[in-house]
Amino acid sequence: MTVATVVAAVTVVVQCAPAPPAPDPTSSPATSTTTSIPGAEIPRTVTRPRTPTPVTAPAAVYPVTATELGATWRPGCPVPPERLRRVNLDYLGFDGRTHRGDLVVAEDLVGDVVDAFAELYRLRFPIERMRTVDHYPGAEDELSMRDDNTSAFNCRRLPSGSGWSLHALGRAVDVNPLLNPYVDSRGNLEPATAGPFVDRSRRDPGMLHAGDPAVRAFTSRGWRWGGDWRTPKDYQHFEKR
Repeated sequence: MTVATVVAAVTVVVQCAPAPPAPDPTSSPATSTTTSIPGAEIPRTVTRPRTPTPVTAPAAVYPVTATELGATWRPGCPVPPERLRRVNLDYLGFDGRTHRGDLVVAEDLVGDVVDAFAELYRLRFPIERMRTVDHYPGAEDELSMRDDNTSAFNCRRLPSGSGWSLHALGRAVDVNPLLNPYVDSRGNLEPATAGPFVDRSRRDPGMLHAGDPAVRAFTSRGWRWGGDWRTPKDYQHFEKR
């Protein structure tokens, strides 16, 4: 089955074939001025393109199987693979170039996710990387967060262990989690390496702050931002129930 939907000037194509890996296209020539981001576990430099990099391809949406979800899914998870979709889309990297990434989300949230990330792209909001959490041993969320990996679906419990995370339903997205950590009332961090970024007075590229256009890319579509919570503070986290 093939369905074409135009969402925020981005075409979403649903195909019944596995998502092929997409090469990273080059962007327009960049300026020689770079901004180093201190304090991160992964050294990086932000390069600002002279002109916006054009979107290279429509976002593509694919069904997924239990095999394709790997360690992120197991029997007993609260949502079956049939209700999830893999979204393959463009994002702006810290190198100033356009890259292609994957998120797995609930099928009814595909349009929102495509819209929100198209808006982040237009805003020139940089993202470190975007790949599914099965790329990390055991689908370990801490490893994904330390890698500053933007992700969505992962069948896991809440940090408290009291119930399923909305990530287990494909209804939450974490954006640049090293730069935007989870901080509980006792000062515990996720990821544990995110100490330099607990200081939210910092304005490093890729960080999220109240009122930012990047935050509104989600909240304007009815998503909640964890940075608005009293405790814990989950600056990376967006969810929609």
